[in-house]
Amino acid sequence: MKQDKILVADDDIFTLTNITSGLSDAGYQVVSAQDGKTAVQLGLLEQPDLALLDIRMPGMTGIEAARELKQRGNISTLFLSAYSDHDVVEVATREGALGYLVKPVNIQQLIPAIETALKRSAELQQLQKKESELLGAISRNREISVAVGIYMQRFAADEQNAFDAIRCFARSKSLKLANLATALVKESASRDDLIEAIFEHSLKTR
Repeated sequence: MKQDKILVADDDIFTLTNITSGLSDAGYQVVSAQDGKTAVQLGLLEQPDLALLDIRMPGMTGIEAARELKQRGNISTLFLSAYSDHDVVEVATREGALGYLVKPVNIQQLIPAIETALKRSAELQQLQKKESELLGAISRNREISVAVGIYMQRFAADEQNAFDAIRCFARSKSLKLANLATALVKESASRDDLIEAIFEHSLKTR
């Protein structure tokens, strides 16, 4: 069973020690830092499943560290603060925080919040993956449409015949249709030879 890894950052050594010790006892892998800059460095190196960051740390704040971790490592954050400040909560939420806890917190309070944040983070990553796959599919379909249009223009073919010619050639060469379309769309010295080869192949297979 996968052991979740948690990055904990707090400039208060007493709080940091209590949290890291409690999370370790609860079965998590824990990496810790006493400032935001170190938290970012460790986070990008260790790739934790979740970052638990104190908001007010010297140098780089928790919010700045969270921004870096999200942008550079796609690491989600749960914030800690000694202050229940509406403006701070609003900023944290805007930065994509999965939760906000006011110190002092005990492990009994912390673990349910961490588990909820881990679940939410996994859901968000799955959504991002699906969105990326969808955008990739749209891009591939767009290139296929452009490739078909190029063939239609070159050989005065209708859309169905152009598509069939390209698809048939791709199959004959064990190529993915999307990869062949990319080659046809891309400006290159060999593109004319490729499109002529597709046309010649279509004549032979009629």
